[in-house]
Amino acid sequence: MNKKTIIFSVLAVFAFCISVSAQYVDRSSFKAGVNVGIPVGDASDFSSFSLGLDLGYHWGVSELVDVGVVSGFINAFGDSSTLDGGALGQIDVDFPDIQFIPVAAAFRLYPTYEFKLGADVGYAVGVNEGNDGGFYWRPVIGYNITGNTELNVSYMNINNDGESFSIAALGLLFLF
Repeated sequence: MNKKTIIFSVLAVFAFCISVSAQYVDRSSFKAGVNVGIPVGDASDFSSFSLGLDLGYHWGVSELVDVGVVSGFINAFGDSSTLDGGALGQIDVDFPDIQFIPVAAAFRLYPTYEFKLGADVGYAVGVNEGNDGGFYWRPVIGYNITGNTELNVSYMNINNDGESFSIAALGLLFLF
């Protein structure tokens, strides 16, 4: 192949990608919602449930794929426990709330109009005292209830130097 053919092929592919992307710009949207979750794994030892706020903006890059940015707020409510203190007897412990602000990139794949699969990957900033935050990832399965309302289930995991904080969540998301 000569240089002119290669350059023309690259320009043709680039133009095709721009035209495909332009066709789906109308699927770009701001998203906001709430989620409720149950801490799982080690997190269930010191927190009882979580409430969260989800915020994001997604761009439709093709008929089947969205990419975007997401953030929000996660509050896992501290639990109360009675621990065996050995010779000291039973000790009542009140664990503090644990809070994060995730900042992540989002990817969504649409196998059908109703269903979507995806993941958010980034960093969760620790808000409460002594919380360093960590690597954040959140696989998501969503179902479109209406054209602008989504019900989703997700698994949030925040990992910092081997310490892991995980939540199984159910969310309601609104598209604007």
